[in-house]
Order: sequence, then structure tokens, then C-alpha cells
Amino acid sequence: MSADSPTPSQTRREAPWAEGLRAARANLVPGLLVQSLMFAVLMAYYFYPPTQHWLDALALVRARWGYGYSMLNALVAGALIPELLRVFLFQKGKIQSANAANLAFSIPFWCAMGLAVDVFYRYQAHWFGAEANVAVVLKKVLVDQFLYNPLFAVPVTSWLYDWKSRGYRTVGIGVFFTSGYYRDVIVPGLFATWGVWIPVMLILYSLPTLLQIPLFGLALSLWVMLYTWMSEQRAKAGA
Repeated sequence: MSADSPTPSQTRREAPWAEGLRAARANLVPGLLVQSLMFAVLMAYYFYPPTQHWLDALALVRARWGYGYSMLNALVAGALIPELLRVFLFQKGKIQSANAANLAFSIPFWCAMGLAVDVFYRYQAHWFGAEANVAVVLKKVLVDQFLYNPLFAVPVTSWLYDWKSRGYRTVGIGVFFTSGYYRDVIVPGLFATWGVWIPVMLILYSLPTLLQIPLFGLALSLWVMLYTWMSEQRAKAGA
């Protein structure tokens, strides 16, 4: 190694987003499909009256159920659907004990995250308004993606998924709260998040507030599969 060659530590610091970009590229096609589907829903809501009628009825259900709807929505989209896809696509329809273990983790996790997202969306509507104009939508997307995600959503998801991958051992979890972990794990997670969620959030915040949680579930399954892939790759690499 020459004097000008970077050390492994320096190389890692120069490209902390590489893992996130690999995960985003691996999910490029499904990501584009989900984003296209949500854009189609957005257009149908504003320009096709039957779709607007159906979605408004869904919004009324969400209004009646309140936080319970948000928790159930996240549970189905974040826990049940990805696990069913895992069983049928990767396990040839055979249920394994690992599936029950995965659900024991993902069901309470995504119920809690569904509640957190609902609270956050309500505060966003209070802070910036419920109008779907350009200024309001951009403010919400910027706060969502560059404050809520870096400070809460991605760190919490990283910590808990990695804790699960380590067998729920408490030894060594102090590394989760270091600058190195944020650089090497959370920053890649942020790049992967932005690739999927910035277009999605532009669409979501362009819809009425009561519809944002129901349609949030359309994209959530993709993200859980993406993040699970990243966490499992780190576990295999001995992270």
C-alpha cells in the first residue's frame, strides 16, 4: 500500500452510502412499480370520480378507527405481507419456525411505527396545514425526509432490526449509539430511504390528510423488504 492509498477505515468513510445504493439498485424495479402505482392512484383520485368516491370512503374508515387503523395498516403492510412474500417466494410455500420469530418481532415493531407515523402526520398537518399545494407539500417532505428520518425513523429501525439480527443480545449494543455506527449503518439506510420515499412522500402529501395513512401502506411492504435485506447482509458480514 502506497503512502497515498486510503486505509480501509478511510475508504469506508469516503463512501458510507455504498450499501444503501446497492440496496436501492437491487430494488429499483419494484420501487419504480410502487411509485408508479401510487402516482396512478393520485391521478385517479383527482381526475376519476369513482376512484375518489372509493378512497373517500376509505378515509372515513380511517377517521372512525383513528390510531387503531394506523397500527393495523402498518402491521399488515410491514409485518404480514413481507412475511407471506418470504414464505411463498423464497421458501416455496413452506412455513418455518423463523417466520414465527420474525412476526414476534415485526408485529409489535410495526404497530408502534404505524402509531408514530400517524402522530407525525397529524403534527405535520397542524404545523404546515392540510392543503395540498406546492409550498405545503415541499415543507412536509423536507421535514419528513431530512429531520424525522435521520433523527428518528432510520436510527430506531436500524437499531432494532440489527438487535434482532444479533439474537437480541445486549452485549455490545453500545455501538449502536456511536458516530461510526451512524456513518456506516444509518447513512446508507438514509440513502436507501430517500431513493424510495422522497417520490412516495411527494405523492402522499399531495393527497388529503385522511388518505395519507391508508396509502402509506402501499409503499411500506417494499421498504420493509429492502431494509430487511440490508440488515441481513450486515449480519452475514459479521456486523
